[in-house]
Amino acid sequence: MQAQTLWVTTQDQQRLYVKTWGSEEKPALVLVHGYPDNQEVWEPVIQQLIQDFYIITYDVRGAGKSSVPKRIRDYRLAQLSQDLESVVNAVLENRPFHLAAHDWGSIQSWESVTEAKFRQRILSYSTISGPCLDHAAFWMRHQFKQNKFNFFKQLTKSWYIAAFQLPLLAPTVWTLFSPEKWDKVLQKLEHRKDLPLNKHIISDGQHGIGLYRANFLPRLTQPRQRFAVCPVQAIVLKRDNFVSPELIDEVPQWAENFQRVEIDANHWAILSQPELVAKYIKAFALENA
Repeated sequence: MQAQTLWVTTQDQQRLYVKTWGSEEKPALVLVHGYPDNQEVWEPVIQQLIQDFYIITYDVRGAGKSSVPKRIRDYRLAQLSQDLESVVNAVLENRPFHLAAHDWGSIQSWESVTEAKFRQRILSYSTISGPCLDHAAFWMRHQFKQNKFNFFKQLTKSWYIAAFQLPLLAPTVWTLFSPEKWDKVLQKLEHRKDLPLNKHIISDGQHGIGLYRANFLPRLTQPRQRFAVCPVQAIVLKRDNFVSPELIDEVPQWAENFQRVEIDANHWAILSQPELVAKYIKAFALENA
């Protein structure tokens, strides 16, 4: 499996490390990774999709080999959406593309999926374990009034978000990890031992905290009405330790064309069940070609 690499410079002069996979003649598919990962986390899925798509991946700002912003505000969702736009314009020019994302890659991709300028540019969107923060805020408010069990269930899963608001504690905790220690955490979560190592886990974990600090409080306290401009598929992980499957219940009122599929897996299904994840991404993209 061979990848071509290039660098893309963003509007605010960050440098994003980009890889392309497969034949340019195939339909384009962009994969956006989450936290605390980098684009390498997608490689098991790419193995399943490379025959059918021209695949683009990139290290989001602060992760992998991409540059690290100096200011927390440079991790805001609007800027992350511009990063996606910079990458696809550099690699695909004006071509439309399919989009799939996991965890924070999914959260930030919702910003683009609900932007009018991406209408007819993004052909389909497969979201995995990363809700739109605006949608999540509306869901939490509704649950607090109607179903406090679901409300507190998600709060329990999201304990780390509050910890990540602390400027010194969270980055320090990541220094206690190593690729091998993090691998043991993933093995326990996913019940699988042959998972690839993230050699950048300490820096990915430390720098990516900016994603939480720049976005959670503004979006959860002042949610916006955000409607999808393309068909949306939610790949729901039934045993997700961090994102309640019930959060997806909010999506149909914000996405006119929506479907939901489920996988019996924990949060990192893209590593533990890449064949099944790839199957759903492929089917949904071909359905909306």
